[in-house]
Amino acid sequence: MEDKLKTGTTTVGIVCKDGIVLAADKRATAGTMIVDKRADKVHIISDDFAVTWAGTVSDAQLVTKLFKAELKLKEVRTNKRPSTKEAANLLGGLLYSNIRRMSMIPGIAHFLLAGRDVSGTHLYDLFPDGSVTSVPDFISSGSGSVFALGVLETHYKAEMNVAEGTKLAVKSINTALQRDSASGNGVDVFTITANEIKKVFHKELTYSLEN
Repeated sequence: MEDKLKTGTTTVGIVCKDGIVLAADKRATAGTMIVDKRADKVHIISDDFAVTWAGTVSDAQLVTKLFKAELKLKEVRTNKRPSTKEAANLLGGLLYSNIRRMSMIPGIAHFLLAGRDVSGTHLYDLFPDGSVTSVPDFISSGSGSVFALGVLETHYKAEMNVAEGTKLAVKSINTALQRDSASGNGVDVFTITANEIKKVFHKELTYSLEN
């Protein structure tokens, strides 16, 4: 059970004038136990889309696999690459079905989706209940989100570029790491621009006891 559950996280999505920034911490927990110090919570779905995970690991893994497959099927059927809005609605439908399926373990998975298409770059908040919300500025999810949002509210600027957004993402995640015990052990940051999706920052925090 402990290998399947993750109850704490801090993820961040920031809309910049030249792209989107996605970031997350590295700690996976089961209750008060840290079960993974190198968890990847930002995942590239395709050349056009990337997501962050918060919630139950097993559900996030399964929904992501289904999402990748359905996106590919949609592209084959329509002979065109899905828009970010289409991808967000598809993921929202999967989450809607997931949380309403009877199970001993509640299916709780929260995604932030960033994508690029012919109309630009876009950010969506996909809540565990299946709701789909377009994000015009910034968003944070997980147990440490209240701390990250405080930093984002104070320092976000509508005309910032992805380099500035990356620094703000690191600052907001780091603030959550200082106060939320379920978030920690490092930061990953990805940028989604008109040209590519790439990891731009990675840092693992290690702790040692020495006499």
